[in-house]
Amino acid sequence: MTAHAQYFDLAKGKRKTLPFKLIRNLVVIQLKINNKGPFNFILDTGVGFVLITDPSLTDTLKLANNRTIKMSGFGEGEDFEAYITKPLAIEIPGLICHNISAAILKKDHFNLSTYTGTPIHGLIGYEFFSRLAVKISFSDSTITVARPKYMRMYKNATHIPLSIEDRKPYLTAKVVFANGTEKESKLVVDLGAGHFVSMENVANTTLLQNKLVRANLGIGIKGQIMGSVSRIKEITLGKYKMQNIISAFPDDDMHSLNIPRDGNLGMGLLRKFDIIFDYPDSVMYLHPASNFKAPSEHDMSGLAYYASGENYSHIIIYNVEPESAGDDIGLEKDDEIVSINFRPVDEMSLQQIDDIFKSKDKRVLVLMIYRDKKYQRVVMTLKRRV
Repeated sequence: MTAHAQYFDLAKGKRKTLPFKLIRNLVVIQLKINNKGPFNFILDTGVGFVLITDPSLTDTLKLANNRTIKMSGFGEGEDFEAYITKPLAIEIPGLICHNISAAILKKDHFNLSTYTGTPIHGLIGYEFFSRLAVKISFSDSTITVARPKYMRMYKNATHIPLSIEDRKPYLTAKVVFANGTEKESKLVVDLGAGHFVSMENVANTTLLQNKLVRANLGIGIKGQIMGSVSRIKEITLGKYKMQNIISAFPDDDMHSLNIPRDGNLGMGLLRKFDIIFDYPDSVMYLHPASNFKAPSEHDMSGLAYYASGENYSHIIIYNVEPESAGDDIGLEKDDEIVSINFRPVDEMSLQQIDDIFKSKDKRVLVLMIYRDKKYQRVVMTLKRRV
């Protein structure tokens, strides 16, 4: 990146409100780059820079291939390469950008478009938050940005101290494991992670937890993240205590990270609140959202799937967890889900499909599956495994 400060500021006025879409627990905003677009970017506190994940934007934006860097992170693959761009003209309504460069992947390792079922072009992180207070309201899908002294605060919001390290926000939370063991845990606050909580470098996980299931935990920078899923007894954030929360336990050894930490606080839990991030004052404010009391549920189908084809209308299974509901009825990798309870999946978003598969233990679903050029109807009974 360039040596100059890179940040967003208000173009005028005291505050600006923007819409966003919540897609598979990801906050998606629209922006333009160099007068082209609009492009869909994920707002992600877990990245310290602007990352363009769609390599086709190199040609669309006529970007010169400048110096190359190697990037590393979680997952089972190898490190990969990205170009560093010159400063870009990034246009977000009501904001102006200063000297913001981006890393643009030589190859799309994330496949975020197929994961979300909508075109995704990149991630935007630290520069969006560094100089402004940012209010994210999940109750009405809006983002309000303001200089910190002009931000309208929530009544009775709880104040959580943050430390901004390596361009990412961290907080301390008390975590109580299923066996009663307590740990004051340093967690990165990660809007780009779909899970509730991820606890890392946990020794003797099987002793701490009553029940663990193996699972595909998602996609990191280097590919699939494998591990286990269970529940923690309680997590405390300020005055809020939340019980029986789904937690991931990745296999990856995180000891090599630049900033030592105990885990990751993701969107499954964060979206229970309306949030104000105030990096300049090193604080975050939490106010319960409308779904604050909704139970914490993990997928009950055992299926991992993505969208493909024109308009992302085909839902393809890429993993079936052993001993899951999907495994029980013989579903396989590369099967296509055509309909659920007689409703075509091309009339549904991936978020709606996710919600169905998390909806209720022992719920009976009728699926139409396409395999080997044949359609077959199967009955799947959802099974809560954690």
